[in-house]
Amino acid sequence: MPHAALSTLLLLSLATATVADCPSSTWVQFQGSCYIFLQVTTNVESIEDVRNQCTDHGADMISIHNEEENAFILDTLQKQWKGPDDLLLGMFYDTDDASFKWFDNSNMTFDKWADQDVEDLVDTCGFLYTKTGEWKKGNCELSSVEGALCKAAIPYDKKYLSDNHILISTLVIASTVILTVLGAIIWFLYKRNACSGFLTFSTAPQSPYDDGCALVVADDDEYAVQLD
Repeated sequence: MPHAALSTLLLLSLATATVADCPSSTWVQFQGSCYIFLQVTTNVESIEDVRNQCTDHGADMISIHNEEENAFILDTLQKQWKGPDDLLLGMFYDTDDASFKWFDNSNMTFDKWADQDVEDLVDTCGFLYTKTGEWKKGNCELSSVEGALCKAAIPYDKKYLSDNHILISTLVIASTVILTVLGAIIWFLYKRNACSGFLTFSTAPQSPYDDGCALVVADDDEYAVQLD
């Protein structure tokens, strides 16, 4: 198979293996999750009003679990989403455990709190200050919120399916290359044996120096000269 055709097959197979995991092109994918910023002003009686904006899209309010994710959100907000200076995070203060928790029930494995002295944390929400990337504690009693950042995890079965597509495509490409090489070897052996008189597929007389045989014989002669 020509190299150009093989390269085309490889590109087409990889393109097929790349599955769009997010609901639509308005979402942005990062580290196994999809993100969307809803640029709507929401009248707020409680943080649940903001959360409902996300759940209506099959997602939840944003949770952040490492520095890379925090930096990604900060960069995308500034360059693509053009979000507000203070963004409401999807967390609440649990008075029973005296700790902040994420609404999506994920573990609180990372934080980036700015140095603040807050005595009473009841009705306290977390905000991402988009100019620095730090988190701030603030009152949940807001009259309105300019936009909601939502996050949805890519389902396990879809990620697993994508991995399978890549594996299958790789196996198809490898099989194609192997079959091509085997076909070339079989063709060469057939021509060589036919010229030597070991294989006969026609009763018509055949010159040992026709075009196909001459090529093989010439190769043999050249090899013999090199040995001498």
